[in-house]
Amino acid sequence: MARRPPTRWWVKFADAVRGIGSAWRGEINLRIHTGAAGGVLVLALVLKCEAWEWACLILAIGLVLGAEIINTALERLFHALDDEVKQRVEGCLDISAGAVLVASFAAAGVGLVVFAPKLWALIR
Repeated sequence: MARRPPTRWWVKFADAVRGIGSAWRGEINLRIHTGAAGGVLVLALVLKCEAWEWACLILAIGLVLGAEIINTALERLFHALDDEVKQRVEGCLDISAGAVLVASFAAAGVGLVVFAPKLWALIR
């Protein structure tokens, strides 16, 4: 087998950006999660979050969006398989969707820890 020449880092970066764009265009849930992430970031600005709170929020957002992108990739791969192979791996879509759900619950927990005290203080 012939060796492939090494790919330049910027080509790989461009491939990754193209992949994110493809997932964005093809997956409504990714657009919903991105909108929710934007709302979280606006709320963090309004509530004047501290640096550690920003770090936690950004990590939680990245976890959810990353999980959703991986889930999208697995869905596309699954739909490209023939029926015999699909039967052997049919639970994989449920598992990858479960990963997104776990990431979303974790992110909601981070949001509660960061925002609840600030919102409670505003109410009182």
